[in-house]
Amino acid sequence: MNESVVKPGPKRGQQVGPNEDVVGGLLIRGPDANNPGAALEALLNRLNAQDLSSCVQTSSGIDAGGCFVRLTLAPAQLAAWAPGCDTLQLSNTLHLATGTKTSDLQREIVLTLLMGPEAFEFPGIDELVSAVRIRVNIVQAARLTMLDFKTITAERPADCWAYREDCGFVRQPGVPLITALIKATQPDVSGTVYSFSCYRATEYVILLGMAQELAYCNPPLLDKLQERWALQPIMSGQFHDVFLREQGSMDNPLPPFYFVPGDRVWFRNPDSASSEASGYEGSWVFYLGNGLFSNFWKRDQPFTLATKCLEIYHWRNALYRDAQGDERIDELKVEALVAATAHEPTEAARIQALMQRYREPRGVYRDGGCLDTTREFVRWVCPGTTDIYLPD
Repeated sequence: MNESVVKPGPKRGQQVGPNEDVVGGLLIRGPDANNPGAALEALLNRLNAQDLSSCVQTSSGIDAGGCFVRLTLAPAQLAAWAPGCDTLQLSNTLHLATGTKTSDLQREIVLTLLMGPEAFEFPGIDELVSAVRIRVNIVQAARLTMLDFKTITAERPADCWAYREDCGFVRQPGVPLITALIKATQPDVSGTVYSFSCYRATEYVILLGMAQELAYCNPPLLDKLQERWALQPIMSGQFHDVFLREQGSMDNPLPPFYFVPGDRVWFRNPDSASSEASGYEGSWVFYLGNGLFSNFWKRDQPFTLATKCLEIYHWRNALYRDAQGDERIDELKVEALVAATAHEPTEAARIQALMQRYREPRGVYRDGGCLDTTREFVRWVCPGTTDIYLPD
């Protein structure tokens, strides 16, 4: 990669030299890459974050994909606000009220994207702005989502969904997809808590957050999604492949405490015995910002990293077999064990040290923890640049 220096205008960002080897942050291509200073100004104006201009570095270059402009948080701010790319305390450090102010949630998203250890690439500013709005949508939907955890049975509101043996739940004719997704996941609207697995629940929240943005930026693609969900929903591995990007890998993991609000995150159960219980191989959640992770079963009690680690650790101590001989987890026992451990600082510290390690590869259970090496987020969605292609 050959990055050249671009001299920004006054208050438009700090110059980056070509030898500083900046590789992360936001990478923008297309016409917006022709003028880095103007690109930064346009982006911050669109996101109502003009005051961040002095904290952002701009550079440009050409690689195999063509011209680009790169935007990154200045090293001084990164060191002060999120040393080691630990974003869990960013909201507290900057006194952001992300739980009540959408503007503060958006600011946390923008700042954590600028800190990205791997580049978040976009074909233009429109896609980047849509990506930020989708993350806001996902966080807000995840906060409102409350479900009944089930791994075998599943329920949906009958006025919005119909079950088919060959493909699961399909959208009822005439019901907008956004309405159907909200009623299935938000009891404040439906009046009912429906049963889900945690993985399927994350798909519904992602689809809702994406559909809400498509209604604004790309209605034809939303129409295609609605048509598809009336015939055969896209689920599981295919959902991941069609709609999501994934950053990080086992060989090149993301920093362990680097999270962007709206990320879908997996916590692995590193205990081989309790991971055999259906639904307890791990836990799929969303990062909500402000150091919190979604809790679909008790939405008023979102997890911190510490409480999530304690919960998953104690699954091993609440394993039992039911009358049919199947492995199950006693959730009430887990809850009691977590509460007890919270009053034992030495034991709590031991468990955190064990669990806050990177997970091991599939099928390996030795010394790994529950932290994944990757994060997942939605693909591009705007007309002309979307890379979402619905399979036949």
